[in-house]
Amino acid sequence: MTKKRTFNPNSYYHVIMRGNNRQSIFRTKEDMFELRRAFLHVHQRHPFTMLAFCFMTNHYHVLIKPQAESSLSKIMGLVNRRYSDSYAKRYNHIGQIYQKRYFAKEVDSRLGLLAVSSYIHRNPIETKVPMVEHLRDYPYSSFPLYWDEVKPAPPFLDRELLKNLLPPPFEKTNAAYCRYCLTYRQTAEEDPHEEEMEPPVM
Repeated sequence: MTKKRTFNPNSYYHVIMRGNNRQSIFRTKEDMFELRRAFLHVHQRHPFTMLAFCFMTNHYHVLIKPQAESSLSKIMGLVNRRYSDSYAKRYNHIGQIYQKRYFAKEVDSRLGLLAVSSYIHRNPIETKVPMVEHLRDYPYSSFPLYWDEVKPAPPFLDRELLKNLLPPPFEKTNAAYCRYCLTYRQTAEEDPHEEEMEPPVM
């Protein structure tokens, strides 16, 4: 029997969801659009805040905290169900598309939030063959939204918190936060890197 997980409603969580057998289930522009739309749809009824996200071809990362009476289990269950239903219709697919239930690890310190968000944002350049030369050019991540604050962000993305957590000598700006991400290579539990992945369609 699957053990029910409990979550601290006041904490952010690093959530990872993988395709079954590491298959590329987020390969095209349409796939990425549908995944983003799933988060937007669920956010309307079950609000949450994100500090970072990155959608790769065979998995995705989010740094997320539920709001109000929402729960992480409910949010992730609805997002993953909505995307899998869309995937099944678009590809005439029968069967499971996810490897297992999502991984979630609590991030409960300011340095932890900086490290995990940086790790998430660096995903496209940490594969065996980097997917882009510059992180600002990877369109399926929140990094470009920190790099260029003029770009409209989804309503669930908070671009104010991380810059205020930066230690000296960094300034409290999103430009400085981007420099932090580009300067420090991070590691994260449950996600060994150096994967071989084809880049998604840009």
